[in-house]
Amino acid sequence: MADKLEKQSELMDWYGKLPTRRVDLVGDYAGQELFIVEGDGLLLRCFDDSKLDLVDGFQLLHAAYAVEQFLQGLIQRKCNFHIVFFDIHHDLCIPRASPSALRSQYLLARAVVIRHLALHLPRTHPTIRVHTFSSTHEPAFQDYLKASGAYFVMTHDGANPLSVDQDPRLSGKRSQDLESIEKQELQRRTTFRATILSLIDLGYNIALIDGLEWMDTKVRSTLSPRYLNQIMTMVVEGVRKSVALPRLNDRLSDTQTNGSNTTQSQSESSDISDGRTESLIREASKVRTLSERMLITLVALESMCKQDLAAPKLAVAVLIQMLLVSDLSLSSRRFDSPAIDADDRNQLHGFLGEFAEVAKGLLQNPEWGNICRRHSLSCDVTDLVDGRLLARIWLELNKSPARQVLSDRSQEELERFERIINISIEPTGEPTKRSKPTESKESSSAEFNFVDGKKLYILPFSHDVFDKHLKPITVSFQSSKDPSSRSMKVFQEVSHWHNAKRRLDPKASHALSDWDKKRALRRNQFFMAEMAGYAASLTGVTGKALEPELITVSEEAKPTKLPKGGSSARAMIDANKASRGGGKVDKTLAAWKTVRINLDAERSLQSRFRKSRSYLRDLPDEKKDVLQAEVEYYMICTLLKMYRILSKQSEMESGAQADGVIALTFSMVRELPNARGLTKTIVSQVNTIVRALKLPDPGFSPVENDRKLSFEADLRLSEIKAIASAHREFQLLHCGPYMDRNLDSAPDARVKSFDPDGWQRKVLDELDAERSIFVVAPTSAGKTFISFYAMERILRKNDDSVLVYVAPTKALVNQIGAEIQARFKKGYRHAGKSVWAIHTRDYRINNPSGCQILVTVPHILQIMLLSSSNAKSWSKKIKCIIFDEIHCIGQAEDGVVWEQLLLLAPCPIIALSATVGNPDQFNSWLTSTQRSSGFDLTMITHQHRYSDLRKFIYSPPAEFAFNGLPEPSFATLGLDGLQGLTYVHPVASLVNKSRGMPQDLSLEARDCLLLWKSMCKYQTDEYRISEDMNPDRLPQVIRKVDIIEWENKLKMLLKSWMLDEESPFDKIVADLSKPIEKAERPRSYRTRVEEGSVTTKATEVDADDLYSSTLPLLCQLQSRGALPAILFNYDRSKCEGICRTIMKQLKDAENAFKSSSPAWKAKIRGYEQYLKDKSKHNPTKAPAVKKKGKANDDEGTSKADKMQDAASEEVNPYANFDPDAAVDGFHFANIAKAEAAELAAIHKELIRRDLPTWLMESLTRGIGVHHAGMNRKYRQAVEMLFRKGFLRVVIATGTLALGINMPCATVVFSGDSVFLTALNFRQAAGRAGRRGFDLLGNVVFQNITTAKVCRLLSSRLPDLTGHFPVTTTLVLRLFTLLYESGNSKFAVDAINSLLSQPRLYLDGPAFKDQVLHHLRFSIEYLRRHDLLSAEGVPLNFAGLTSHLYYTENSSFALNALIKEGYFHELCSEIETAESRVLRDLMVVMAHLFGRRPCRHSDQEYIEEIVKRSPSVVFLPQLPKAASRILQQHNQQTLRIFSTYVRTFVDQHIDSPDHVLPVTGLSVGGSSSAPAPSFLEPLPSTKIRSPFVALSGHGDDDFSSIADLCRTVRSGVFLEENVIPHLDVYPDETETPLNAYLYDFYMHGDVDALERANGVRKADVWFLLNDFSLVLATIQTSLANFMKIPDTATDMEDLVGGGDEGNNKDEDQFVDSGYVSAASSVQDGGNNGPASATASTSILPDRSSKAKGKKKVEESWEEAADADAQAEEDAAADAWDQDDSEEDDDEEGGGRGGGPQTAKELEQG
Repeated sequence: MADKLEKQSELMDWYGKLPTRRVDLVGDYAGQELFIVEGDGLLLRCFDDSKLDLVDGFQLLHAAYAVEQFLQGLIQRKCNFHIVFFDIHHDLCIPRASPSALRSQYLLARAVVIRHLALHLPRTHPTIRVHTFSSTHEPAFQDYLKASGAYFVMTHDGANPLSVDQDPRLSGKRSQDLESIEKQELQRRTTFRATILSLIDLGYNIALIDGLEWMDTKVRSTLSPRYLNQIMTMVVEGVRKSVALPRLNDRLSDTQTNGSNTTQSQSESSDISDGRTESLIREASKVRTLSERMLITLVALESMCKQDLAAPKLAVAVLIQMLLVSDLSLSSRRFDSPAIDADDRNQLHGFLGEFAEVAKGLLQNPEWGNICRRHSLSCDVTDLVDGRLLARIWLELNKSPARQVLSDRSQEELERFERIINISIEPTGEPTKRSKPTESKESSSAEFNFVDGKKLYILPFSHDVFDKHLKPITVSFQSSKDPSSRSMKVFQEVSHWHNAKRRLDPKASHALSDWDKKRALRRNQFFMAEMAGYAASLTGVTGKALEPELITVSEEAKPTKLPKGGSSARAMIDANKASRGGGKVDKTLAAWKTVRINLDAERSLQSRFRKSRSYLRDLPDEKKDVLQAEVEYYMICTLLKMYRILSKQSEMESGAQADGVIALTFSMVRELPNARGLTKTIVSQVNTIVRALKLPDPGFSPVENDRKLSFEADLRLSEIKAIASAHREFQLLHCGPYMDRNLDSAPDARVKSFDPDGWQRKVLDELDAERSIFVVAPTSAGKTFISFYAMERILRKNDDSVLVYVAPTKALVNQIGAEIQARFKKGYRHAGKSVWAIHTRDYRINNPSGCQILVTVPHILQIMLLSSSNAKSWSKKIKCIIFDEIHCIGQAEDGVVWEQLLLLAPCPIIALSATVGNPDQFNSWLTSTQRSSGFDLTMITHQHRYSDLRKFIYSPPAEFAFNGLPEPSFATLGLDGLQGLTYVHPVASLVNKSRGMPQDLSLEARDCLLLWKSMCKYQTDEYRISEDMNPDRLPQVIRKVDIIEWENKLKMLLKSWMLDEESPFDKIVADLSKPIEKAERPRSYRTRVEEGSVTTKATEVDADDLYSSTLPLLCQLQSRGALPAILFNYDRSKCEGICRTIMKQLKDAENAFKSSSPAWKAKIRGYEQYLKDKSKHNPTKAPAVKKKGKANDDEGTSKADKMQDAASEEVNPYANFDPDAAVDGFHFANIAKAEAAELAAIHKELIRRDLPTWLMESLTRGIGVHHAGMNRKYRQAVEMLFRKGFLRVVIATGTLALGINMPCATVVFSGDSVFLTALNFRQAAGRAGRRGFDLLGNVVFQNITTAKVCRLLSSRLPDLTGHFPVTTTLVLRLFTLLYESGNSKFAVDAINSLLSQPRLYLDGPAFKDQVLHHLRFSIEYLRRHDLLSAEGVPLNFAGLTSHLYYTENSSFALNALIKEGYFHELCSEIETAESRVLRDLMVVMAHLFGRRPCRHSDQEYIEEIVKRSPSVVFLPQLPKAASRILQQHNQQTLRIFSTYVRTFVDQHIDSPDHVLPVTGLSVGGSSSAPAPSFLEPLPSTKIRSPFVALSGHGDDDFSSIADLCRTVRSGVFLEENVIPHLDVYPDETETPLNAYLYDFYMHGDVDALERANGVRKADVWFLLNDFSLVLATIQTSLANFMKIPDTATDMEDLVGGGDEGNNKDEDQFVDSGYVSAASSVQDGGNNGPASATASTSILPDRSSKAKGKKKVEESWEEAADADAQAEEDAAADAWDQDDSEEDDDEEGGGRGGGPQTAKELEQG
């Protein structure tokens, strides 16, 4: 016993320390992945429903309905799951308050549900399987896990939010009973948590079913991690098991076996093998058509009667119930719980217990199912027992004979059944008249009563715009006047919703001081200078001014005339140019000869090749006409020399590099026929090379020109080995990345810098036709230019049209703004106009209403569209809206805003995304919404990346010795052959056939060849591969388009084999998986060692430790030239930890090198001697006073001396030597990519922001960290330096996956995470393969299991699901828009567009009638709460409620408290009891906003946690007055929306509700015959589901909004999340709230929040910033309402205190004249003031007389608007953390990285 208690204690302690994270289970985590629902956890959640009567009424059908309702919630949200029951868990489904005597009834309910689901689910939902195993340790379950490929398990943890002594259901229980219940609870928790432990041990994550919450179209659940050592990693998947976990699991392995009290024995199954059952079926079938329910009843009763376990009367009552259930309609079976004395109750429960045991035994007997199948019996066991009906029948039998209870026909059937099972009862009592049947009554509309007995009539309402939409809805208005007698105040918006300072009434504006004007102008200059530098990093401009295109109105693009005659005409032109410029040709050749001599002197052939390529790239066009072919041939000769050397080495030393060199050679040979300046000599020699190497003919056209080469080609072809394989196979294996990627490209006059592909030209055609488009194309496919083409069209059209670019994050907003600045400039006649502007919540650049291209985030655009001040002006000018990363509509938090914007869009749209799982469905919805607005929409898809991605799994070496970074190899693409890196063929990931093959599974050329070979290897006579798929059928020179065609054929055949169990598909997958299976962990890895230096001692590498295994991986990438790289890890602290560890390793190795390297010591000696010589030659002198007129002459130094000093400085190798700088080989920085002055300026700027030293040092070593918690300036510096190429390693969370232009050669997924989903994988992996830089992208999986890798590669993208868009706050905002704009045309059109949509709901066609009813009763709610008048005029606190739209429904709760005077009463004592008032105020606000529910199990650990922490953890209850007001508010809301449901049902639903929601099983009799009068049924329900009514509930006893939404009848859409209410703890919800806001207010201890409240430190800033944003919004709205003078209410755009503090800190730099290092590249005055040079760190005062100042082409905001950017001195000083950032730059999203050249910038 003691050992058992010790195990339990250890288990509970382990579980209590598990961190959890609440996520959107589908959108953020599961997607389309299969997961397991643990059956008894599901049943416990459903059976523990307070509305379910399983104790007295034994409502089996209601229990089955509750289970199906839960499953329906998962199915509607497109979850993919199986249900698994464990026999040893069978007692776990019994709720806490259930009497032990009813155990058998619960177990029967369990058996019934299992039988019902197992039989019916596969018919309606074939993908949902139901399995039963003995335990998690059963081998069959282990095999099932492997076969199913399940992602995680959803189960219960046995926790209850209420302790035993707090549970009201247990009040009055004796202490002994409570102790017994507590022991049972402990046993339940132990068993569930032992199961969780065993599942974690098996590698599965856990989602808590008791923490699950339905939100709109989303499922929120609490997730527990499987990796116990990682406290900060909430769900770590694919990480090797910790040492502690298995030991604990071994010790608890018997807990599951013994802990559940009983294990079902075979003896419990009833014996049905004697033939009696068959005889009974034959006899009973003659009486009535038999079903499984009836057969169980007859067999069980007969068995019980034989054993004298059944009183005859009760047996007859069960038979009568069996007959009535078949005859009565479901709606007529609503009964009160009958009055029954204790003895009768005990007798009835005892009988039901015995009946349940026998019936359960029958259901669990394996032969039972066979019998039912043989006789084709329909399975209706869910209606086996109706306890309330049975009790009434039994009570009646005690009064009257059975023959007087039933009709004649039923009585005859009853008697025959009695004879069959040998039951007889003696008549008792006097005969009475047979009871007459009575009609079941329905509650009428007129008599509809509510909980408080009040009837609700609808308040009158009429509005011209809304009336036509609401016409189909018929409601009865209240005849009397409005019930509220309080005075009403018409709401009037006196400031912009997004900007409290900018007055709508210009007369009310106060004049700005000169200082404020100067400060606002300087801020704009500061931002614009910063944007110029940012733009330079995006466009590749270095050290020169940006050169944007000057746009003029109505300038048409002129098509470029091409010469007729094609390539021959081009050759003639070249020849003519050459003949005319003979002198220039000679000079060009002479210059080339000089360059070539220098190139020949290069000892490194690699360097010679690279310098030749650079020389050719920088040649002007006229010189390329002469030299291009010859220089390219020189490069080919260089490659051949390399190949000749490599071919002499061993295969192991040079195999991969030799293949890479010859592949590059073939690529150059293939492109040479298109080169300018071709001669006969070059053609002849190249053809000779081709024949010697056995390469395909490049296809030269006849060439007439010839001249002698300026160099002797040292070919020595006899020493060169030809390629080993056939040339087609060689191309497929090695030349795939070099293949011609032209996909039906053609010149187009609209695109100047490249030839667009066919799909791109189609996009341009649609844009020119001003149609909406939806573009789905992978990253790097060329989507970017679409947006800029649309922008240019707007700019050329006129000076007034507006295009809005909507991006999901502020970081992407900044990037797009910078790119626009780099591309376009335009002159305007009127002041206040600009090409572009940025508008986010916390800052603006340029005037948003005065620009033509506005770049913003969704929330701001929604605010602007719904702003009345814009309705008659700015909103009408919008001609196009670009929605970038449109897949963000699927997000749980902000997705509804995206959806509302799409519905409200007043113009054509451009929707862009690379990751949409259901593009056809989404396109259908988009098309219907656009059509209703009068616009056509076209979907354009493109499936092919420009650069292929090759995937590898990394196994770190057991030992690693780092002695410096290795030298990169040359011309080797991919990471094949590197030790520890295993290639993953995409088809090898298809281990789970149930997932199918994802649409975007892409195969490169090599993948296709390997797949074809494998298919040929395993083909059979029945499954053959067609000969037309043979690669020999491919052209001589293979192009990318040929590979795509071949790939499609192979994949189509493979798909068909995948669906056929007899096909060789499994063998093919196994064959292609062999490299993964055979991969072994390398024993050791040592990097380069300098001769004479001491080598670093090898250290052990922990394969599970990212810190120790990352540097070895980076060294491998360096050796293959696969840097730059981005390492994605979704834990911020891990990102920083990895960086710190790499830094330490580099510095330690560098110190060891310095102390042991002879070369370094010699260099230091030389440097010291240089310093001595310098000081001796130029001794330090006291500075002399300069004479007037001699300012340029240094005193005492001659001009000759200066020249000599300068000359010596230039030639001395130590002149620029810094002994403290990182030594080459011990840093990742590419020094040549950034100037020292620029780096110094960045360093100075970051130092002023107090960044940690290690972050600064990491930048100097080429390593950056990027996550949402980093300082914004630092992140910007990381982005710029990475794009420049200086940084070559960046460790990031998902912040770099969402659209930021950060392309790289390699992406590493460093460790697993809950956020590493199929969507995030594709978005992050899309960074790899830089168009214009990398021909191939690498994706590496580090410390991620093979199973997870296969899942990521083979999983489908999640489908986009929508939201319920017509929220109550949106309705209120629409009325405000109408009223304030005077029913402007824009406002009316927006509302008509929104309400006329045929499909308002993305997830399905539309429930339009229900939406309109919901709209009408949202209006009723607003009327009842004094927010709207009968004419649609906003009243009172409508502005406050509207401004807090992002907190719905908390905003309505706040309005209720204000309206009822709660805050007035509370604050009236502020002068006398300040501390108490503020505490109460904080408690109330924490209940309203930032609500975070606690985990149910937290209650178990709360006492221990609170003892060691200043936090209270559980939020104290609301003050009684506030609680009463909110509960009254909820009750009134309940009445309103109950009436909504009744009205809708009355007008639109006339069909009965008798079908189970998931299985579709029809229940109840089809007869309309009324129930016998003795049953005394209650009126049938109209609102509530009749399944729930079986437990006695009616339409007038809804306890809460949740009760209404969860038990409403079918056919009614009622979303709990969009009904304005807020559950009050503990009266309306059992789950307490986390007190993190209140606790922080009380103690301000972040560590305590992390330890006790479970809030990660990294999240604290964002949570507090969000809360402060709420406070700022309330302050502004109340100031507007009360018309407090501006001096008391002026504030910046509504931002959180954290953002406000950041802005204030940045203003300190602006005020001091400090210029960002981002301005190191001058913008040329195109879009703002000229910025400082790289070496300037302080911005000097600029007067109008300053020389060299360039004119600002675009004007800034007028002084009257400039104050919108001014900071208030009173902004919250407590929020001055420099290392914080915008809250929307969080993980997620995806977009291809853009290239750097002009051509690739356009296409990328």
